[in-house]
Amino acid sequence: MENARIQPEKLAHFVIRTSRYREMVNWYQDLLETEIAFGDAQATFMTYDDEHHRVAILNMPGLLPRTRAMAGVDHVAFTYRSLDDLLATYERLAKDGLKPVWPINHGGTTSLYYEDPDANYVELQIDNFPSRSATNEFLADERFKTNPIGIDFDPEDLLARRKAGASVEELTRWPAEVGPRTTPPPKRYLGALHAALLNLRSRLGRSGRSADRP
Repeated sequence: MENARIQPEKLAHFVIRTSRYREMVNWYQDLLETEIAFGDAQATFMTYDDEHHRVAILNMPGLLPRTRAMAGVDHVAFTYRSLDDLLATYERLAKDGLKPVWPINHGGTTSLYYEDPDANYVELQIDNFPSRSATNEFLADERFKTNPIGIDFDPEDLLARRKAGASVEELTRWPAEVGPRTTPPPKRYLGALHAALLNLRSRLGRSGRSADRP
């Protein structure tokens, strides 16, 4: 027993500090269709399942704004039961004017990234494979090694094809051959400052390689 690992049973919740309290509460309620377990002027605890709260929003006036150029947690992710549930959620949110900043098929997942009012990012996803072992098999595939980021897609096109009768497998699988990804994530996902720094780094790298050539 002394050498046995004691690991968490599950990931329970995440908590966000904000100076845009009511706006953030409304945003997460709308995104995840949550119920309020408790809420007052200082904090709101919300859930969408049997956990007493999955998301908490804390009201903290006067916080400095966050930028994507800062180190920290990149995003949190929520998994849906099916592609149809994910697309129905996309369609519902789009009707309210909320569009994903980055729709991407990572290979193991089909994902939609959304930006909250404080520039935090939330991934809504489905697993593309029916089991963990199948996902692990894909992660060992040469295609994933070639492109470990993923392939961008148009959610409107995916939705239209699904409504026209395309299968989930057809809509989520990667092509038989995949080349290296040559474009960075969207500027809005990276943030303007981070995107500019990456672009400068890339240009400097190209200049250095050119100077090294005989």
